[in-house]
Amino acid sequence: MADIGRDNTLTIIESSEHGLYLDGAPQGKILLPSRYVLPDMQAGSKVDVFIYNDSEDRLVATTEKPLAQVGEFAYLEVVGIHPNAGAFLDWGLSKDLLLPYREQGDIHFTVGDGAIVAVYLDEYTNRVVASTRLHNHLPAEKPDYEPNDPVQVLIYGDSPLGFKAIIDKRYRGLLYHEENSDRL
Repeated sequence: MADIGRDNTLTIIESSEHGLYLDGAPQGKILLPSRYVLPDMQAGSKVDVFIYNDSEDRLVATTEKPLAQVGEFAYLEVVGIHPNAGAFLDWGLSKDLLLPYREQGDIHFTVGDGAIVAVYLDEYTNRVVASTRLHNHLPAEKPDYEPNDPVQVLIYGDSPLGFKAIIDKRYRGLLYHEENSDRL
């Protein structure tokens, strides 16, 4: 089964003049466009791809790797603004990621701005989009870390207790002021 907005390992089922078709199970055939096809890719073999919707709402595969997948958070640059849709973010793919106006809150972005966003699958459009409303997307689950485990930290705010952080592109964290005062 192909998960939209995530990395997948799918089987190649046939080739066409436009590329290769992959077995997306219930989603049907998913095109891997010719520009991503390598000579050793052939029917029956498996390929690692990222799945998303193209501009015509068709599922498409790419071998490009996004900076964030569905369920993750990232700092992304605004590369375009559409007056009716919202901001477009560079997430490492040839197709930019939409940050709809309804998900921007009271922030007004311009080209060149950076945005800390949650990447999610919109349940109404079935498209991968972004949101600056981080609290709506931070899971309540606690990660299974041991003391002194290395983590990736993205600071997104401040509170009276410390710096609000996203840990490993997925979890809510807090870096207490009292524990960081000697490091700032």
